Amino acid sequence: MAKRPVFYADGNAVKCVDIEFQWFSGFAVSQKRKSIAALHEAIKVEYPGAEPLEISTKGEIPLGNKLSAFNLKLDGYYLENVFQSSKVFDDDNSPHREWLELHPKEAKREAGKLHESHKLLGFRYDGTDYPLEPKTVFYDHIYYKAVRQSLTLEELSQLKNYTHFTDIEFSPKRSINTQARSAVLIKLIFDKFGELPDMTAEEFISIHKRFLHD
Repeated sequence: MAKRPVFYADGNAVKCVDIEFQWFSGFAVSQKRKSIAALHEAIKVEYPGAEPLEISTKGEIPLGNKLSAFNLKLDGYYLENVFQSSKVFDDDNSPHREWLELHPKEAKREAGKLHESHKLLGFRYDGTDYPLEPKTVFYDHIYYKAVRQSLTLEELSQLKNYTHFTDIEFSPKRSINTQARSAVLIKLIFDKFGELPDMTAEEFISIHKRFLHD
């Protein structure tokens, strides 16, 4: 058995609950999909009428695949690369824009190496500095911007068909950012405005504090 956080909208707030389910070990996509199916069944037992959506490359629903950080692009680069290359460490070369050109998984590995020996001070993207608090605001903002560039209004409207969002690879013990939480925030903003309006960093931080409480 395993537990994973599941994210959903409750009024105007992003909420999270841990759900226990049967885990299928192994690195094959088929095993991941078995675990996703088991997690989603457990959600439906806990919340009758729920419609879960896996937000990752491991899911089987195209919308969830497209919302994966490994598929989304921002200004022509994979979102994962933008996130890692925007980290400002207490070293002499940050931020490491050269990571934009790497494979997303390699960019993540390179950032992981620096995390072991240097302190993360914040983020810098498109001439704007972002703080470490609220904890997920930078990731959520670039995710938001990438979704604006990558998905149509018709695709975004499909979010209304889903109530609970999962990311089978996400573990709060290893990371604080997850595309599943970001997707719920996208859903709330889209429901409020009927679109994803262009926002400055300050405007996004304000709405982020309204919908999330890190």
